[in-house]
Amino acid sequence: MEILRRSSSLWVLPILLLCFFINNGVFVDASHKVYMHLQSTTSHVDVSKVHRTGYHFQPPKNWINDPNGPMYYNGVYHLFYQYNPKGAIWGNIVWAHSVSKDLINWIPLEPAIYPSKVFDKYGTWSGSATILPGNKPVILYTGIVDANKTQVQNYAIPADMSDPYLRKWIKPDNNPLIVADKTINKSQFRDPTTAWMGRDGNWRILVGSVRNHRGKVIMYKSNKNFMKWTKAKHPLHSAQGTGNWECPDFFPVSLKNKDGLDTSYNGEDIKHVLKVSFDVTRFDHYTIGTYDTKKDKYFPDNTSIDGWKGLRLDYGNYYASKTFFDSGKNRRILLGWANESDTVDNDVRKGWAGVHPIPRKIWLDSSGKQLVQWPVQELETLRKKKVQLNNKKLNKGEKVEIKGITVAQADVEVIFSFASLEKAEPFDPSWADLYAQDVCAIKGSTVQGGLGPFGLLTLASKNLEEYTPVFFRIFKAHDKYKVLMCSDASRSSLKNETTMYKPSFAGYVDVDLADKKLSLRSLIDHSVVESFGAGGKTCITSRVYPTLTIFDKAHLFAFNNGAERITIETLNAWSMANAKLH
Repeated sequence: MEILRRSSSLWVLPILLLCFFINNGVFVDASHKVYMHLQSTTSHVDVSKVHRTGYHFQPPKNWINDPNGPMYYNGVYHLFYQYNPKGAIWGNIVWAHSVSKDLINWIPLEPAIYPSKVFDKYGTWSGSATILPGNKPVILYTGIVDANKTQVQNYAIPADMSDPYLRKWIKPDNNPLIVADKTINKSQFRDPTTAWMGRDGNWRILVGSVRNHRGKVIMYKSNKNFMKWTKAKHPLHSAQGTGNWECPDFFPVSLKNKDGLDTSYNGEDIKHVLKVSFDVTRFDHYTIGTYDTKKDKYFPDNTSIDGWKGLRLDYGNYYASKTFFDSGKNRRILLGWANESDTVDNDVRKGWAGVHPIPRKIWLDSSGKQLVQWPVQELETLRKKKVQLNNKKLNKGEKVEIKGITVAQADVEVIFSFASLEKAEPFDPSWADLYAQDVCAIKGSTVQGGLGPFGLLTLASKNLEEYTPVFFRIFKAHDKYKVLMCSDASRSSLKNETTMYKPSFAGYVDVDLADKKLSLRSLIDHSVVESFGAGGKTCITSRVYPTLTIFDKAHLFAFNNGAERITIETLNAWSMANAKLH
């Protein structure tokens, strides 16, 4: 994938702010800018522990971005990821490799793939893994062949199938497998998906691309040998005005239960999900629809908006995600990347950049209209000291502090309830064309309302000079209610506004309020606040850099700033142990 330094809706940013970001190096341009003067060797990096996470995945130092080709193979989880072994900025990218038994604690290995051949001399970019018949894993990845960033699709195979960790990988000399024809922009042709086998016995993959601002996923087919690929007559899907599509993912989901399905499954009672990373918006968007196997075409449902205002996997700092089928536990797992929100120079000073949010189990909601996501159950093994709060009433302007745990590294689950919906504020019709994050910026946690805002004040200083609120606010729009969920970083740090991106991320929650309850789970980890609303229907990841609330100086509050009294029915919070990452 190509790198743009910030996850934001660029088309709505004020021009002055956008110019500021560019002038201060917050963005890496679409040419994969490499900061040669900032490149360093790992032996000279003094890594700062401030803001480093305790249980989110990140290497000991340097730059990390996309998860590549995750897979479950012979009882071991494999995580490959884009990594710069020479510095904390993008460049020198290799496929780093770690393995795990539980998706939480990881053992680092040597890089699996790195530039070394004529077909990837200038770069080894993102891709996917597929398990072929006979239990044979293969990696497909994008190779860069020249200084013009001409992109081709290559493959790699394990050097020693008897090695339980598959440490060494071979890139055969019959690469590349796929070269773009004259109809394709060769510099925007990347990130092959996990392959699936059709009913005709042929393999299929997708590669992300764009033509005349129409984002698309190009389909290629191969016979059973997986070596001879031919472009299909038409893309699997495309959408006008969406720009380049990166890191595509295409997989089936069950209409019956929460179990995952193998990527090649094409039985009864399923829908398909097409997820793409929009190069322009820097968000991961998806639709739910029907895969016509005879026409090799995908058709989104009429309830899935096919564009920038469509569904997102995460409404915050979350990009370049990839799923895989976990056959060991019969589930589909989602992995993603959360970039830094600070300047390049600050990243270099601290010696690291980028984290991976907690792996999530995903499934289709019972409505059939959206996906649901939840942190993998294995995360709960890191829970240590627990505190609990029950039946606590919060009137307008009140807050209660959650004490007794390490709130800078915590897991918090809470159920809020309210007696009535009558005090819900009217939804301003002028907001109809705004994104949820814009409404959150207008109606923040300090703006008193009717039903909300209520939620958590995470990574807060004692006197609230700094805090990152995660909260709900309920509006009434005609005869329906709209639930806004926000994770607002605007007050997260006293650092100068000009050195940091502090957005008000937000999304709407499609939830039935008949029982007058809303649930929230927040994973707090020093510079990460990863939140799940209504059981995982809406997810928001924020990156924050407090100056006062470091380590044991952090505080955690539950609050209500609405006229309707809120009851904390149950709140459970745990100190979280460090994951073993290296």
